[in-house]
Amino acid sequence: MSGDDLPVTFTDIERAAERLAETDVVRQTPFVRPGTLESMTGAETLYLKLEHLQRTGSFKPRGAYNKIQAELEGGALDGVIAASAGNHAQGVALAATTLGVDSTVVMPKTAPQTKVEATRDYGATVELVGQDFRAATEYALELAESSEAEFVHAYDDPDIVAGQGTLGVEMYEDCPTVDTVIVPIGGGGLISGIATAYAELGPETRVVGVQATGAQTVVDSLDKGIPQTLDSVDTIADGIATGGISELTLSIIEEHVDEVVTVTDKQIADAILLLMERAKQVVEGAGAASVAALLSDDLDVEGETVMALLCGGNLDMTMLQEVVVHALTRREQILRVRVRIDDRPGQMAYLSGIIADHGANIHTVRHDRALKELNVGEAYLIFQIETSGATQAANILDAISEAGYEVTTVR
Repeated sequence: MSGDDLPVTFTDIERAAERLAETDVVRQTPFVRPGTLESMTGAETLYLKLEHLQRTGSFKPRGAYNKIQAELEGGALDGVIAASAGNHAQGVALAATTLGVDSTVVMPKTAPQTKVEATRDYGATVELVGQDFRAATEYALELAESSEAEFVHAYDDPDIVAGQGTLGVEMYEDCPTVDTVIVPIGGGGLISGIATAYAELGPETRVVGVQATGAQTVVDSLDKGIPQTLDSVDTIADGIATGGISELTLSIIEEHVDEVVTVTDKQIADAILLLMERAKQVVEGAGAASVAALLSDDLDVEGETVMALLCGGNLDMTMLQEVVVHALTRREQILRVRVRIDDRPGQMAYLSGIIADHGANIHTVRHDRALKELNVGEAYLIFQIETSGATQAANILDAISEAGYEVTTVR
């Protein structure tokens, strides 16, 4: 299929850019070069496109505004309806309110509360239905069919894709000499728009898509030649947890996307923490997926100039806490150790002294006596310790063992 035969062309993106230029719903976001993170990737030059600093915290208003404005150009609208786990919801709410259109957004019951509240704050009526994006979408479609409102799909719509494509134009204008751009994939609307823009403006640039393994559909869809869907998804990257792509987005990905890689939730969590530490950027799982791919063994960018897209910054604080705790545990900066002791006075104080002598901080400690492997008069002490990392953790374990105690780590 040639570019001219695809459902979205560069001309469509140019028209979307004209519509967006008439409003302040979307602003040009900056890009930065994070030196310390760059050195970890093998790239000669790394740029991060900070689209998570967009209004609503993601790229979604681009497509939503273009879609609703295009519909208004064809006549009056009796409201819009959308389904979303959060970012599309906010984009539709903001765009609709800006254009004076009523909006109803159906979100999964599992959607982060911060995204639900933000969607309401942007002016939408929110209904919580089902446990995932698919269930919310099915209900939203039924709602649209029983009303006069227009359904605004998160990705399966040429106007949505064209609107997202304006980000590709902006990325190209930021740095026309990029060798590789890396774009997260959920339903494929974002990468379809960006890849269409690069096919016109920078056809030599490699376009790489990234999916979470727990919501992986694109690789299978490309292998089989038809869109594949998942019965359920399981990933911390809720912004790309659609569980499916469409024929529209698959056709563009097949034509214009050069490579698709997958990353695990562990890799995404590590990328979230690294972005905070090394680039001073707070992003959600979907936004961190591109950097997770950069740091994986599946993507070679040695010696290249790379632009990785941070597409969403709506990180729920509960998820942030979980990500940080798990990442610090893997680094052994949070260490749980279990020490077998004779259950008599002074043992906790003695062991606490050993830990303190190594400069570590004890967060919690508890006794555990009711275990069958313990002899009468024995107990376990379980310490949760804050350390500086693996070296200090190993030194503490060695010191406790050298003091004559049986000690193991608890994970």
